[in-house]
Amino acid sequence: MQVLKEDIRDRILAIARQQFAQKGYSKTSIREIAGLAGVGVGNIYNYFANKDELFREVVRPVLYALEAMLQEHHGIRGEDIMMMQSEKYLKSCIDEYVSLINTHRGLMEILLFRAQGSSLEHFRENYTDRSTELVKAWFASMQQKHPEINTAVSDFIIHLHTVWMFTLFEELLMHSVPQQEMETILHDYILFEIQGWRAIIQI
Repeated sequence: MQVLKEDIRDRILAIARQQFAQKGYSKTSIREIAGLAGVGVGNIYNYFANKDELFREVVRPVLYALEAMLQEHHGIRGEDIMMMQSEKYLKSCIDEYVSLINTHRGLMEILLFRAQGSSLEHFRENYTDRSTELVKAWFASMQQKHPEINTAVSDFIIHLHTVWMFTLFEELLMHSVPQQEMETILHDYILFEIQGWRAIIQI
């Protein structure tokens, strides 16, 4: 019976993902998802409290991936700032961005372009605000570790750093950039960012 329940849940999620991708959150109804999934409307509420919870569950893998990326760079697992000088750091950043888009392209499109009306409608802005605070805290910890570096960077510049990242993702998704070209674009973008930060931080 448990296997059957998981099958029903997975079917609901698969149909919901299709509908959210095609019509967006606000124009998709629970009744519509139930009909296409071949279950009763009430049955959906056995698995998800409401449409918003269902939407969040659909995009959960990309939410986790973006959170992991944030923590990897500036959060609990943040690298030492001097890593910016290494080719290994450049390559790891490129690989991370390429993997994120390749693995979660469809979910990223839903999250960034189809979330209007959901609790994730302002995800980009909220993530950017959190990122700004984390980077500021990371800079403070790096200043203690490396007193010679310059971390007197305005909040607005730190804020723009994440805004540009989301703009990059959105443009790559909207223009369906092929894999090889995407890797070249990401290489140039990340190199541009790293060199810019190095100049500001003076390392």
